[in-house]
Amino acid sequence: MAASSSSSLVSVEASFFENLKGFILAVVSSAFIGSSFIVKKLGLQRAGASGTRARSGGYGYLKEPLWWIGMITMIVGELANFVAYMFAPAVLVTPLGALSIIVSAVLAHFFLKEKLQKMGILGCVLCIVGSTLIVLHAPSESSLTSVEEIWELATQPAFLLYLASAIAIVLVLILYCEPRYGQTNIMVYIGICSIIGSLTVMSVKAVGIAIKLTIEGSSQAASFQTWVFVMVAITCIITQLNYLNKVSAYISSFFASIFSFSGFLKFGK
Repeated sequence: MAASSSSSLVSVEASFFENLKGFILAVVSSAFIGSSFIVKKLGLQRAGASGTRARSGGYGYLKEPLWWIGMITMIVGELANFVAYMFAPAVLVTPLGALSIIVSAVLAHFFLKEKLQKMGILGCVLCIVGSTLIVLHAPSESSLTSVEEIWELATQPAFLLYLASAIAIVLVLILYCEPRYGQTNIMVYIGICSIIGSLTVMSVKAVGIAIKLTIEGSSQAASFQTWVFVMVAITCIITQLNYLNKVSAYISSFFASIFSFSGFLKFGK
């Protein structure tokens, strides 16, 4: 009985430290991602001053060093977020993305001279309060021990219906809405990034579990499901990066707030 109690205590302590690692990495990720919006926009502004702007289809920003610094900052943030999913459940990691709102809004005020109005400040506070409530009261995540388990969940009829709907909506946004409304309506790009992002979280979580299990000695490299999730993750991330560059041309603090809202869409999937 004593041995069982001691084993349970050790398990709880291990889980606490795993979640703490994920929490710290998620906070660091938000800081890097929030600042990357500002640095990338500065690069986009410089590139747009001498050529076609990104949201008009131009790619001159690829020659701008400042944009690359912002991109590297975002990649570091996303890597930290990726590793956070390896240690902590999505119910803890994803809502913490709201912290990027504060980082982006503060930096935009000082570096881009963008003023955040009272209602914007209230919105930021509500996002932080909302993410805190989700972390504190969300249901616990079931423990997944292999990529096959995630594959089984991902091939259920309900998720396949969602997957088909998501792909259809994204294609409509890209092929129909973007050419007509992309220049004037930020929600076109936000819609694309958010819907694709919901698939990114699922695939990144699967890849993170595969890497963690492989490091622990249970190799997942021979599983074809692992490589399917890797390809889905790469495709989704590249698509998101392309449209994030276009949407970054809008007001940064406003974009960061909506981007964090898109995080909650990802979290709900």
